[in-house]
Amino acid sequence: MDISQIGSCALAYLGDAVIETLVREHLVLKGYEKSGKLNDEARKFVTAVNQNSAYLKIQHLLTELEADIFRRARNSSHLNIPRSASASEYKTATGFEAIFGYLKLQKNEERINELFSLAYEDIL
Repeated sequence: MDISQIGSCALAYLGDAVIETLVREHLVLKGYEKSGKLNDEARKFVTAVNQNSAYLKIQHLLTELEADIFRRARNSSHLNIPRSASASEYKTATGFEAIFGYLKLQKNEERINELFSLAYEDIL
């Protein structure tokens, strides 16, 4: 399948898993072992509010294509917005995840790690 034909919601779905995996790996390597603490620490990365903040740190570093992927996902009309985030934060988080999903399908692990590190440098 041509990656350019994959919908932005599907890219965000995959990107959510990519980010979650990076977060879990980071936390395990930091030595966290108890599930409660792991979940508490993971929330610093994976909530819509925190992903919105992470995106703002990297937005100026995106390629034209990455920015386009972000915009398409952010502007998706069928989003279920949780009560814990504003519509704007949730839409930004969706766009942020879509970038990671796209990069995963491109097998661009270097760029994934670069953006993740920069987006969360204050937490890492």
